[in-house]
Amino acid sequence: MPTNNLPDSNRLTFEKVWQLVQETGKGLRELFQETDRRILEQIQESCDPQRKKEKMIGELCKPFGYFNQCFGELAEHLIAPEIIRLFNELGYLFHEVSRLEIIDDLNQTLIKIDLLLENEEIIVAAEVKTKPQENDITHHITRLNILREHFKKHKRPDKKIIGVIAGAVFDKQIQAKAIEAGFYTITQNGDTLNMDVPPDFQPRLF
Repeated sequence: MPTNNLPDSNRLTFEKVWQLVQETGKGLRELFQETDRRILEQIQESCDPQRKKEKMIGELCKPFGYFNQCFGELAEHLIAPEIIRLFNELGYLFHEVSRLEIIDDLNQTLIKIDLLLENEEIIVAAEVKTKPQENDITHHITRLNILREHFKKHKRPDKKIIGVIAGAVFDKQIQAKAIEAGFYTITQNGDTLNMDVPPDFQPRLF
């Protein structure tokens, strides 16, 4: 069987990846400020400001798209065991996590679920973001409504669905809005994950 010959200090761990994500999130504000400055400079030199702005935004966002894609791929392997642990501590009974993509009749992707937990009674659908924004809450509500219809068509109409939003860098106001919308929220706490909800929290059922 293959062995891992890397020294412990060089191994990729949940803590190291989560720390990298957090540090990247902290730098977003500075990078966005620099982006705004560059866009304004280019617009002043351009005879077609709107087209120039759209082109620059597209180029500047490419690295973030790649980073978010890589983070999503790491989520199942690095965050999934912690999500299972957190929900089992709440009294649920889950054993494994999957990812789900729902395709329509035209072979187009309707939704993607980053992490999906399921048992005989309930389904938990988690959206993982480096830094959740307010529109992620609205999008997740839409996503779970589509998921509800999907399960109705596949003879699982009685199962309840609840939502989760996990973030490496979670603004307190955005987190409060996610909780108000009925979502569990998961954040980093040192080298582990925390389920940050009030003691009397009741999740929204879809």
